Amino acid sequence: MAEKKVALITGANRGIGLETAKQLGEQGVIVVAAARTLKAAEETAAKLKALGVEAYPLQLEVTSASDRVATVKYLEEKFGRLDILINNAGVNGKEGLVPMVSQVEDYELERIFSTNLFAVVALTRELLPLLKKSPAGRIVNLSSILGSLALHADPSSPIYHFKSFAYDASKSALNAYTVHLAWELRDTPIKVNSAHPGWVKTDMGTDAAPMEIPDGAKTSVALALLGTDGPSGRFIHLGQELPW
Repeated sequence: MAEKKVALITGANRGIGLETAKQLGEQGVIVVAAARTLKAAEETAAKLKALGVEAYPLQLEVTSASDRVATVKYLEEKFGRLDILINNAGVNGKEGLVPMVSQVEDYELERIFSTNLFAVVALTRELLPLLKKSPAGRIVNLSSILGSLALHADPSSPIYHFKSFAYDASKSALNAYTVHLAWELRDTPIKVNSAHPGWVKTDMGTDAAPMEIPDGAKTSVALALLGTDGPSGRFIHLGQELPW
């Protein structure tokens, strides 16, 4: 019997992260459910275990260097490798959509980029040695269609008037990271992709969103379980490629 895959999901305690953990667990994947606090992580793991998922809690505030070091140590000692990394944790603008880029303050850019880009780059870099020990490592970066420069620049695009510079730019930069990391790892079994989950009914997406949470997790789950012939360095939503 093949060894079970091990997945680390950041921000796994609610919304798309929790649903992704549930769906991967249902496919027989061991889930390490990471959350900002140990309490939240433990509550999440308990929910998943009640559903029959093999889940383990982990405190991981992604912007914390000490938490990242502890994460690597934990995974190394417990599993000796990592098969799937889902960089799901993210933040949006405190004021929601702020269309006027001239009004975005420095602290807001720094706050959003710290979680949505810098922490992802740091955590992924620190976990790469463990991912390289997997026969088929998968990295999924949770992006957004709002990171698409092509669609933002197109007046006929459905997102043309949905401008929130700090958030959008953090996702554009995350997409650039996906492209660069996929290129760096092109001669390895590791695949790296950006996922647009869709506009989903979560705390971040609000009840105005058209998609339900189970559908919002489908893209992450599919990219986490890609076969050897699957894409790398792509921007995907429900199996369809999006323009950068």
